[in-house]
Amino acid sequence: MDEFIQHCTELLQPIGSVRAKRMFGGHGLYVDEIFIAIVIAEQLYLKADSGTRARFEAAGCEPFRYGKKTGEAVSLSYFRAPEDAMESAALMQPWARLALEAALRARAGKSPPRARPAKKSAPGEPAVKPRSPRAR
Repeated sequence: MDEFIQHCTELLQPIGSVRAKRMFGGHGLYVDEIFIAIVIAEQLYLKADSGTRARFEAAGCEPFRYGKKTGEAVSLSYFRAPEDAMESAALMQPWARLALEAALRARAGKSPPRARPAKKSAPGEPAVKPRSPRAR
């Protein structure tokens, strides 16, 4: 295992048992046998989904892209880890947990939870309606 792969596994180690597997000219990283990351060209890309993508984008992380033989660029649901997170396992933990959560949702075939918009109350109506008394 090369030095960068070893560094990435050490960064992810606090959230579970990490295993690296060679694939597609890079490595796949598994935490507790759940695929959460890709390492290509000395870059770590973490799994994201619609529930976590905005966090990666807000941190300035770029998505993993590759070119097809047709010249078409393809993006996958993996984002480069933030630069500061590459410095320590403590800084990587929140990002690794996001990746693990996205991978678990994908495995279960579930969509991430979405925030529901608050219902607007009519003018003069309380925001939360009082419950009616229950008969005992």
